[in-house]
Amino acid sequence: MTDTAPETTADRRIRATVTRRFVRYPLIVGLVLLAAAIGWTLAGDDLGFFSFLLMLIGGWSLAFSFVNATMEMRPARNGVVLELGVAAVLTALMVFVIEFGGDDLLEGLPEGARAVIVVLQIAAAPATAWIWLGLLSRITDLFGRRDAKRPAPTPPEWQREDGGDGSRVEFPALDLRMRSLTLGVVVVVVVVGLAGTALLIAFDDAVMDMGPRIAIIVMGVVVGLPVYLLLRATLRRRTLWCTLAFGNDELRVRVGSSRHRIPFSELETLVWRMRSDYARVEVEGPGADLFLIVGLAKPPAGRTAELPALPRRVFRRLEIAGLTAERSRRDEVVTFRRAR
Repeated sequence: MTDTAPETTADRRIRATVTRRFVRYPLIVGLVLLAAAIGWTLAGDDLGFFSFLLMLIGGWSLAFSFVNATMEMRPARNGVVLELGVAAVLTALMVFVIEFGGDDLLEGLPEGARAVIVVLQIAAAPATAWIWLGLLSRITDLFGRRDAKRPAPTPPEWQREDGGDGSRVEFPALDLRMRSLTLGVVVVVVVVGLAGTALLIAFDDAVMDMGPRIAIIVMGVVVGLPVYLLLRATLRRRTLWCTLAFGNDELRVRVGSSRHRIPFSELETLVWRMRSDYARVEVEGPGADLFLIVGLAKPPAGRTAELPALPRRVFRRLEIAGLTAERSRRDEVVTFRRAR
């Protein structure tokens, strides 16, 4: 006995329609186009644009039919295994022909066999590419379904402060001022640019041989990647676990092992940006000048690198203490300043 529901007549009709439209028809079209390409090649002395186009479309049509046929296979893993095997074989054959093939393999063969092999060689390129794209689509779909089962990450949540005096929120943040971060980014860009330029000049001949695209990739791996890893490690060392609590009459902030208690009546500035890479908290008061960047810190599992919206009671308490609230257009940034 199985939990799978029996296939109804309507299901069979739909499956037959899908198979006919996406498997059989492309298969027939691909075979016809490749046959026409073979005939065109035999009739002419060399490959023309029209015959070349027939080979490309014919190869793609056959691959389109094959990929859709593997999609219909049950269990699904059988289709994946077959698709992977065919893709690997085709890729290996193409590499072999490019490296060791050529006219030597075709020498001595009848003219008809040579035409068939040439057509299949050219048609194999789009066919192989489409099969690999089909495998990539299956992999991304698999990860998409797995991620869909996971609950979406949420911003940190407010919790009742111990003793019932207000509420608190906990989050990781970079204890780093924005101007220091900007200066660091500028320095990294300059260093990477100068190092990349020096390497391009030093290895001019090798760069000319590999071409501009490969040179850019190599520069990114040799220069950009180590600098990026170094910058990320530096930022992670500056990441601290923070707790910020709004009591009835004071703001309590813990940054790593440091603790600050600032009465609302003495608080000068509070900036609260909830989202984006620049999500942050700025606190200015007696004995405290804090700049905590939340958006660039690595959040814990299940959380986003954001801040929750401020509770209404906080607005009321701060306004009573003489602070004026200024909001951005999208209400993502709230700035409290003491009236002068």
